[in-house]
Amino acid sequence: MDERVRQAQQWVNTTYRSVAGFVPVPESGQTGWPTMYALTRALQHELGIATLSDAFGPGTLAALNARGPIGIGQATGNIVKIIQSACYCKGYDPGGITGTFGLGTESAILNLTADVFGAGAGQRTVTPKLFKALLTMDAYVQVSGGTPAVRVVQQWLNSRYLNRASFFVIPCDGIFSRDVQKAMYLAVQYELGMSDADATGVFGPGTRSGLAGHELAEGATGIWVQLFSAALMFNRVALGDGSVWSTFTTYFTPALASAVRTLQQFSVLTVNGRADYATWCQVLVSTGDPGRRGEACDCVTEITDDRARTLYAAGYRYIGRYLDEDDLTVIDKMIRPGELATIFRNGLRVFPISQYYGREVGVFTYANGYSDARRAHTAAVGYGFATGTVIYFAVDYDATDAEIGSHIIPYFQGVVAGLASSGKRYVHGVYGSRNVCARVTAQTYARWSFVSGMSYGFSGNMGFPLPDNWAFNQVQTLTVGQDAGKIEIDKNIYRPGTDPAVAAVNVTATGLEQFLEYVTKLHQRAVAYGGDRPPNQLVLEFLRHEDYNDLPWRTLIGTVDGTFITYVKQLGIDMVREVRDPFFGIDLKVSHLGASCNGALVDGRPGGNDVNRGDVAGWGGDLMTFYGEWRRDSNQYPSGLAYCREKLAKVSDPTTGGTFKLRDLIEDADAFNLARRLGGTANIADVFTAYYRDGGTLTRFSRYYADRFNGQQNAKAIARTMLTTEADLVILAGRDYLIRSTAGPLTAMPGDLTDENLDAFVQGFAEMLLDRAGLG
Repeated sequence: MDERVRQAQQWVNTTYRSVAGFVPVPESGQTGWPTMYALTRALQHELGIATLSDAFGPGTLAALNARGPIGIGQATGNIVKIIQSACYCKGYDPGGITGTFGLGTESAILNLTADVFGAGAGQRTVTPKLFKALLTMDAYVQVSGGTPAVRVVQQWLNSRYLNRASFFVIPCDGIFSRDVQKAMYLAVQYELGMSDADATGVFGPGTRSGLAGHELAEGATGIWVQLFSAALMFNRVALGDGSVWSTFTTYFTPALASAVRTLQQFSVLTVNGRADYATWCQVLVSTGDPGRRGEACDCVTEITDDRARTLYAAGYRYIGRYLDEDDLTVIDKMIRPGELATIFRNGLRVFPISQYYGREVGVFTYANGYSDARRAHTAAVGYGFATGTVIYFAVDYDATDAEIGSHIIPYFQGVVAGLASSGKRYVHGVYGSRNVCARVTAQTYARWSFVSGMSYGFSGNMGFPLPDNWAFNQVQTLTVGQDAGKIEIDKNIYRPGTDPAVAAVNVTATGLEQFLEYVTKLHQRAVAYGGDRPPNQLVLEFLRHEDYNDLPWRTLIGTVDGTFITYVKQLGIDMVREVRDPFFGIDLKVSHLGASCNGALVDGRPGGNDVNRGDVAGWGGDLMTFYGEWRRDSNQYPSGLAYCREKLAKVSDPTTGGTFKLRDLIEDADAFNLARRLGGTANIADVFTAYYRDGGTLTRFSRYYADRFNGQQNAKAIARTMLTTEADLVILAGRDYLIRSTAGPLTAMPGDLTDENLDAFVQGFAEMLLDRAGLG
């Protein structure tokens, strides 16, 4: 509670409680929209507006324009008290709620406007547009998750364009948002020479045609480079060092060209390093250039031979079709008998979609998600879709951020549970806006995202970059073909290397079965080889030998039997380097799984809250590196807890994000769980088969959490020990190398942090484990 905010709430309630249309605010001392609405209605009453409203609309602005700016000696009384109350609510001290615009209030406005426009650009008076900004919940200081670079762009936009009639103060919190994206549209339109009447902040045909004449390349300078570099920043383009593009510049440098190539590759554009028309569209709007070529589509119409040939000739190779439909649906959109065979013999692939309702918030409940998943599972089995197929569950409306939390996430939690209760044969994906896809992926671990980019006005598309795990991006509705081959489709951009879709059904020889056969053959060779080491250990050494057999790894968990490696290779065996996890559909790195399991088998589980080298071969080494990433990014994320919540063990593109992804956690958990089962006379081939084929992955995290960490407080203590122990010089040296090679030689080591700061970080790690344990 802020006592000064409470005083502002008390004042506005006391002064206006009897005014018709005024809504009293709770006197809680906590700033929020109810307080800002109350101050807005108070202002309207003082301006002589009869009908009061929460909205600071054109009438309120016009009345303020008629009065002019408010400063020292220009106004006293309640309007100044409203300004002073709003200053307190925004964290600026005006020197009291006095009703006199004195030096204290002027100082508060100077500080506020320096945050709005940039250092040294503060102003002393309250203009009408600034008054409107005061009565919002927008932040003008950097918040957690915001970046200084984005904040500089926000301030620049405010300072350059606030004099235009259609431009209003935007947040300066360092976070890309819908308001910021609309401000960028306006900036582009102003620089194109549009009048205030024509500059609407909508990315329409006039804006598109104007951008076509502003292609940029290395060496270009000026305002258009500034706008483009800012838009590129908002797309969070990952650079090779783990950071994102954050340079706001007037010069098209080689570094900018390199970042553009990265964005173009990620977005499936022509990789040329230039700000051409397609790239301009991509950085500004969720459709990108809707006229560009797409390899995928989805439709509600049966694919006949004629239609399949039409689609293939037009360049399409992937078709999204519906598994099932609700009994009340009249669209008749589901896959028809024999249709899949038609699709496959014409050289096309299918990605299945599940949507029974999806167009309003109320249908998204945990119970419906559970039921929908079970129905989708039954339908997919009936069509013969193989284990591991991704099914896209649809959110086909503009879900707000609040609704995503209250309804969409619980629905997908139900989907996860429903698929698991059916044996987890299939993996869930998500269809929806960028924000829906990103949040559902972050919180329920959807494998791939199918983005409804065509709905570029959705609140969930404006202000959000493409999710890391996007596979399909829906950009345009069109009709292709003639006569019997004519079909209406939604064109999708397909991202190579993501969801391969389905080229055949009723297939039994999956990648998982090939991996289990591979482990079985290795065990047979280990038994035949003999030697001093147990066959199970020899198999794990072979699995790890290509990537985890350098001096640090040999020091950490021991050498491999080189003679056995040679023996196996001479006999001839096709190595398996990745295996698709049957629960999440993520490709696991076999060598990392083998190395982590080898370490856990050799060293076992340490007692109490101690750690050992086997831990470092798994979760411990990942946590050390992740700590280094937090310290590297600590200017943006001062809280280790917030960093863990946003970054730790998430589904993400293998080329972006941090090192401790969900894939790494799966490998760590599986390695530990498998090692625990390999004691005594257990056969590694039987153990792996039982774990991956017969449901061991359904409880992998709950078992890992219980057997290795035994509760949240113990998990915190164990993580702290891993980050601070000096009992083992090998662990100490490895930790120093992993952290400093990630964050730099001068970074603060865990032991250098205050207890409070380190506690927050290990709390984040423990929370993550508890959350994953809830998945089973």
